Amino acid sequence: MIATTWEDVMGWSYRKSFKMGPVKINLSRHGVGHSVGGRAGRVTTSADGRKTMTLRIPGTGISWRRQIKSR
Repeated sequence: MIATTWEDVMGWSYRKSFKMGPVKINLSRHGVGHSVGGRAGRVTTSADGRKTMTLRIPGTGISWRRQIKSR
């Protein structure tokens, strides 16, 4: 078998986050993403452009997540 992607070569990953108030910048091997919001609600844009909205009830472990479709 010939390795064609980095995932085929290694099982390693990289992720680093920086928080600045309600904004979190996420660095990964795939690029840069960001999140805006707090504990109860957050909107995230991933490195590949996907947008997700997450709503939580803090302290319960209950959350609801939905991908936001672009227009």
